[in-house]
Order: sequence, then structure tokens, then C-alpha cells
Amino acid sequence: MELIMKNINKSFGDVKVLENAGIHVKDKQIHALMGENGAGKSTMMKILTGVYTKDSGEIIINGKTEDIYNIKKSENLKIAFIHQELNVLREMSIVDNMFLGKELKNKFGLIDKKRMLKIAKEKLNILGLDINPNTLIKDISVGYRQLVEIAKALLLDAELIIMDEPTAALTDKEIELLFRVMRELKEKGVSFIYISHRMEEIFELCDEITVLRDGKYVGCEKISDTSFDEIVSMMVGYDMDDRFPKSNTTPGEVVLSVKELEKHGKFEGINFDLRSGEVLGFSGLMGSGRTDVMHAIFGSTKCDSGEIYLNNKKVNIDSPLIAKKLGFGFITEDRKNEGLILDFDINNNMVLPSLKDFKKNGLMDDFKISETTDKFIKKLKVRTSSPKVEVGNLSGGNQQKVVIAKWLITKPRILILDEPTRGVDVGAKKEIYEIINELKKEGVAIIVVSSELPEVLGICDRIAVMHEKKLKKIFDIEHATQEKIMEYATGGGK
Repeated sequence: MELIMKNINKSFGDVKVLENAGIHVKDKQIHALMGENGAGKSTMMKILTGVYTKDSGEIIINGKTEDIYNIKKSENLKIAFIHQELNVLREMSIVDNMFLGKELKNKFGLIDKKRMLKIAKEKLNILGLDINPNTLIKDISVGYRQLVEIAKALLLDAELIIMDEPTAALTDKEIELLFRVMRELKEKGVSFIYISHRMEEIFELCDEITVLRDGKYVGCEKISDTSFDEIVSMMVGYDMDDRFPKSNTTPGEVVLSVKELEKHGKFEGINFDLRSGEVLGFSGLMGSGRTDVMHAIFGSTKCDSGEIYLNNKKVNIDSPLIAKKLGFGFITEDRKNEGLILDFDINNNMVLPSLKDFKKNGLMDDFKISETTDKFIKKLKVRTSSPKVEVGNLSGGNQQKVVIAKWLITKPRILILDEPTRGVDVGAKKEIYEIINELKKEGVAIIVVSSELPEVLGICDRIAVMHEKKLKKIFDIEHATQEKIMEYATGGGK
């Protein structure tokens, strides 16, 4: 499918979200759509799929101007949208998910399960998935769920598939499988719009890149004719001198010691120290146990054995409440379900862990709350029209800054950040890195869990590598390389 969107305009009240925006996706092409959070990418895709109607502009599909006024119309035009939050029901089978709302009936008006199973198996086979369609969604990996969504798109005979941050929760092997499937479908005539903040993936997979900034079309470049720095400059509107801002802070004394920590089936034999003013990275493949270790340290998972020392004093952390009282903060990887209450405003989210500090004569001190949240909105450059805006209406990068502010307000001595820049644009990433450097200068001890090797290499002082529930190696940054980290993460190394 060839798609041209040009001069697309969309406003919500007085707020102009898109202004003469556009994209040109050629037939049999994987086309990246990039831009900072809030650049207008999602709005433009919602217009293409009939969720929103444009105020003005043109949508041309295979040479014909189309008016897409609802989702059904976009489906009839063979356009499918696979969202970052996958639209699957965990307790239902693969086949029932694929045909949900589109069940086939026999001549008696009854659901024709046999025909549905046959078609589901055919579509799964196209993707190279030898899996029983009766398998429950909850029993397959996130990567396979992503492919089930593609199979669902194939039921529509989709000729254009939009993918929004498809690899955010996938392992390296699942990403490799997804990319192989996408390339094979491309050769069979399917075009893709690929939305991602992972620049390395864009350059590996895509043919061309269109960049939006502040709701406006900036430009389109062939992958072969451009560079990482050029795309970043197009996205943010200026040259980013250094992707990972440097810090000259020298780590201080050991503040946290973890000794022989174990949780059956989750991790074992975890030993490490963490110093004040240090960033210790945790790397490893998904399922290696990184996040489970962090939950154990924070008290949200009970360990079977092991000891934790804070400033050389043994502590018993059996709940997040105790961890917080001891000076821990934990920014979880799932900000939407674990880090934020999406229908609460910014003010309420930011002060949630610190409510007792804002009480005056038994009542909440609204002035102190506003004063504090205004300070952190400015400090972290949260882009919002008001602190009363619901957090669910913010971009991903700004939501992440609210989560960070929430814990900074508690004045933590030890801060755990699990995938702190997942789903965050390149400009907001650098701002988060600068926040981490400021915390280092203040003597905060920091643990960063990340799946992005350039990130851990760029911001950490030391890197702990996990493999199959065990901590295999801790590298000083001057001795760490991507190759060495991956060697230990995959079971090699000595």
C-alpha cells in the first residue's frame, strides 16, 4: 500500500496539535515515524485509523483520496494499528482473541469454531508460529502476543500495519523474530509505519524516516542517507552535543551492601555494594532476574535468605513502607500500572508517597503541595499547561518525570530506577540522564536497571551483569564493552 498524508491539521479547542503534518509511505516499505513525545505522532495515526477526524488536509491511499471517518472505514481500507499496550485478553485463547468481535458463523447462526481454528492456524503459520490456536494468551510470551496481534491484522488482509513501540517489552530473541516476520510480510506486499524511540532499531529495520516536531512535518530521510545525529537534531530542533552527559562525581563510602540474597525460582547468590554518588547499572537479558532483585531490596518481594546492610548496619526490609522510611525510592519499569494513578492530577501523583509531610494541623497544606510540585515541574521540565492536568493526558516522557519527581520529593538516599527511559523520546532521555547526574552530585546512591546497553555504558560507573537468576560479573566502566556485557549476559565469560 502507498499512503500519502499531507497538510493534516488538527486542534482540540484552542490547542493546535497538528499543523500541516504529513507522511509518505511507499508500497512494500517499513517507514519510521519519529518525534519527541507530544510531537503529534499518535494524533496523526489516530486520524489515519478513524479514531479522530482531521480538521483539514488530505489522505491518499493507492492514488485515491479517502475520507476516514471511523475505525471501520480504516479497517475496510486494510489499515491495522497494533498499539504499545497490546489489545489482548489474557484469559482467552489465541483464536478467540484473533476473532473477537468478528466471530464466524455457520448456516445455523452458531459460531463456527472449526473454521476459525483453521484460519487462525493458517495466519499463524504465515508468521512461522507453530502454536496451537487454543493456547491461552496468558500462557505465551509477550513477543508471541505481539505476533498474535499481527496475525489478527492479517485477518483483515491488512496492507498497512502501524506498530507503536512494539519492542518495548520484548527480549532480544523476540525482537529478532518480530523483525524477521516484518521483513517477510514486506516482501509479500505489506507496508509498515514503525513508531519507536529506539534509534538503533530504526536504523536496522526501516527504509525511510519521517520526523515530526511540535505537530509539524520536519522532513523525510532515507536510512542510507542520514545518521543518528541528524535525526536527533531534526527531532529536537538543535544539535545534541552529547547523547550521555558526563559526570565527574567521585563515588563516596559504601551505603548499601547486599549479601547472598536469594528467592527460590527468582534469583540466588546476589552480592554487591553500592556507594554514595554512584550509579550502578544492572544489565542482562529479560528473565535474568534483574527486576526481581530490585523488588526484593525494596521489600515488595520477600526473600528466602540473605542479608541487606545500610551504612554497615543490618536491616530487615519486609515492606516498601519500611524501605521508604530507610531512605529508598523505587521507580518501577511499569509506570502506568505501578508508578502512577493516571486519572489523578500531577499534584496528587507527585505527593502521594509523602502525604504526611504535607499535613498541617491534621489537614493537607494545599499551599505547600502547590509550592513543592511547581518547584519540581520547573526543575524536571515537565511539559504541562497546569499541575491540575491528569497524568494520563501527559506524554510518556512527562509521565516518567512525574514518577521521578514523586520519589525525589521523599529525598531518597538510595534510588532504584528500573528501565527509566523506556518509551521516552531522545530529548527527554537526556533530561533524565542530567537529573541522574545531579542526584549523584548530591550523594544519592543510584541503581539503574536497563535493557539498553548504550544507556548503561553511557551513564553508569559500574555495571552488574545477570544471567539466569545469578549475578555473574560486575564491571568497572573503563573495562566494560557491549561485547563483554553480552558475553556474560548469555552465559559466557569466566
